[in-house]
Amino acid sequence: MLQFLRGHDNDAITSVGHLTLLLMAVYAHNQRVWIGCCSLIGLISLWAWAANYQRCRVISDTPTSRIASAAQGYVELYGRTAMAYNNLLISPYSHTRCIWYRYRVYEKEDKGWRQVSNHTSDSTIEISDGTGSCVIDPDHAEVIAPDRRVVNQGSYKYVEELLRSDSVYALGEFATIGGANSILDLKSDVTALLASWKENKQSLLQRFDLDGNGEIDFKEWELARRAAMREVEKEHREIRASDGVHVMRAPKNGRPFLLSNLSPQKLRTTYRCWGAVHLTILFLAVAGALWFWQGHTLIELFT
Repeated sequence: MLQFLRGHDNDAITSVGHLTLLLMAVYAHNQRVWIGCCSLIGLISLWAWAANYQRCRVISDTPTSRIASAAQGYVELYGRTAMAYNNLLISPYSHTRCIWYRYRVYEKEDKGWRQVSNHTSDSTIEISDGTGSCVIDPDHAEVIAPDRRVVNQGSYKYVEELLRSDSVYALGEFATIGGANSILDLKSDVTALLASWKENKQSLLQRFDLDGNGEIDFKEWELARRAAMREVEKEHREIRASDGVHVMRAPKNGRPFLLSNLSPQKLRTTYRCWGAVHLTILFLAVAGALWFWQGHTLIELFT
């Protein structure tokens, strides 16, 4: 359920919270309630402003990397979908081809709409920027400003949010599996290879029983060990010479993991705008709390 509270859904939820608290205060006709509601609105706005400011700073401070030369660790990528048309996802209700989706199903009741189910796709996303490709695991990602579709069928409403097969922005933990960054253990791999050779004694004797006595003595075993080492070293060289697979996941240290069809510039602008909105509400809430604390009423405010 928490995954639906990510991205700019946070801003929508805080806006609903502000409106709810404001209506509570209006209907209460009580100065203490006004002070409490204004204080809560201010705290919510402070938290929302801080969240937007943090993401804006992270995007501004993290330069866009090229996939082929990106450093291992926290990076920003911007490329295009590198998935074949037939490999794209199809959203379950609007039947739109996309690279990621989530949906919520609502049922109409007397008191309004009630959410009855939700789901988020977990298929990996592959993007390319012309220098290389990267596979993104979207689990735990904050998906920003997705394409929203609403489908109504009888007493049910289906709300889908999609990432299109288009330009993709990604900010998260980047790593290369295999290739030059491979972590290999020569001793363990040689031991494992020798153990596999010993399982086929006939083949081992044919290769290393030089005196033909049906046994592998110390000198012959040393020859086998050296042969195994040469074979493992060759395999390791081939592995390190390969390109490896670039992947991006959610950072383990809790830093933002963002996905969007928007460019870095548009994302920064979006976060700045939301931050300005929440900062304005914060100042108004503080001013309102002080107004009612001084004994003034709502009617005096508009007269």
